Amino acid sequence: MITRLYSATVIGVEGVEVEVEIDLKPAAEKRTFIVGLPDTAIKESTHRVESAISNSDLPEGQGIFVVNLAPADIKKQGPSFDLAIALGIVACTISQPIDAKDWSIIGELALDGSVRAVQGILPQIIAAREQGKRYMMVPSANAQEASVVHGIDIYPVDTLKEAWLLLTRDGLPTPYVTHEYSEAPNEFHIDFDEIKGQAYARRAMEIAAAGHHNILLSGSPGSGKSMLAQRLPTILPTLRDNEALETSKIHSVCGLLSRESGLMRQRPFRAPHHTISDVGLMGGGCKVAHKMSNSRIKCQ
Repeated sequence: MITRLYSATVIGVEGVEVEVEIDLKPAAEKRTFIVGLPDTAIKESTHRVESAISNSDLPEGQGIFVVNLAPADIKKQGPSFDLAIALGIVACTISQPIDAKDWSIIGELALDGSVRAVQGILPQIIAAREQGKRYMMVPSANAQEASVVHGIDIYPVDTLKEAWLLLTRDGLPTPYVTHEYSEAPNEFHIDFDEIKGQAYARRAMEIAAAGHHNILLSGSPGSGKSMLAQRLPTILPTLRDNEALETSKIHSVCGLLSRESGLMRQRPFRAPHHTISDVGLMGGGCKVAHKMSNSRIKCQ
């Protein structure tokens, strides 16, 4: 019997749907193989899943379990496949067919069967919605963050047994509803109003902020360039919905997004050091550095 469930992974800052296939071959020994370009965290999930199933009073049969993460040519990373793999193993054990074509399942398992939060939940939910999924099963700690994406019902779970009962029950409960967003207070400890003098620079920055323009500050050391730049975010407008979602996706992947607030509303501000390298500023490793060095050669 082959059980098919759906989950997702993150490539860069974009989510990609992943089909989780589980097949059980009768055998005297009990082993689990995971194929489909899994990373170390996914390979180690076999031990987490076995302990979680056992401690959740769910059946796990003898035999050889083969778990395939498709498409096989995309590298998968992170522990977010634990929950889908465990549910598939339980379904294969009792030979119970489950209808999960409308579900996307994400979550990391603890040894006691509880479901832990994962990073990058926003792009994964967006990917599931684009693939036509209607329901999303996520850890309860990610529920507020996940519910900001409209067009897909969010069902938070705390344990593996709760997830199994949710997936196999006849009717579904009421999906999670996000709390109404309230404007966050200004968290800046500085303010644009603190700038004294610098009339031309102030005027230029106000125009740039109002019209979404770029601005280049040039001057001698100590003339106030850094001071002006640090206070520019305090007069920037809050993010629009599409901008907030795009920005929050990046912070979600990095694990920097607050799980209580949902979307970011304040525009992010970064102040890299003036000695930073091109690769450090743009991000990347050896391949990026090689491409940038080649581009310099071509320009010369």
